[in-house]
Amino acid sequence: MSQEVFIVPKRETFGKAAVRDLKKSGLIPAVVYGLKEAPVAIAISPKAVARVLASDSGMNSVMFLQREGTDIKRHVIIKDLQRDPITSRLRHVDFMRVDMTLKVRVKVPVRLVGTSIGVKAMGGVLDFAHREIEIECLPSIIPAHIDVDISNLGVGDSIRFEQLTLGANIVFTGDAHQVVCSVHGKAAEEEVAAPAAAPEPEVAKKGKKDEKK
Repeated sequence: MSQEVFIVPKRETFGKAAVRDLKKSGLIPAVVYGLKEAPVAIAISPKAVARVLASDSGMNSVMFLQREGTDIKRHVIIKDLQRDPITSRLRHVDFMRVDMTLKVRVKVPVRLVGTSIGVKAMGGVLDFAHREIEIECLPSIIPAHIDVDISNLGVGDSIRFEQLTLGANIVFTGDAHQVVCSVHGKAAEEEVAAPAAAPEPEVAKKGKKDEKK
């Protein structure tokens, strides 16, 4: 959990002109909501957000936001991001307030560990169907990722969410029967033999025979 405190100003003006002014000062618009409290419009440095996203926990990092000029300090996690479709630069961030004593529902990356024996020794193909898992737990124990050992996965084998080990006090909230990953055999290439060329029909050489007569 991040112990860094991000001091953020409250936004008082809105619209395109206000956003342009924010960009000139090196900030982007953001909003904080959740815990049945009114949303608050703020501004934040995109570099600070990028630093959080680059950490092991990424969007699920729990951090402090402190309102500029006040003692108001809240735990939050990043709930949503908006990026420029061309440059991929951050344009807007949604922060969700969290109570460290209440469970939250978040999505966590699934990380495959090892090399499947079905791929390595049997020529199979790995199908990584679900790269995220939705879980529920206290904010302080949100895992950075869920590791799945695929070393013993042979051709025709699969791993479902219900087979994963999530750790104490972490609950899976989705469809437990969904397949996380599986190994399929390579489809045999059908060798279609080209049909033998039909012999050319004999042409009666009546003309030549007629000449000999």
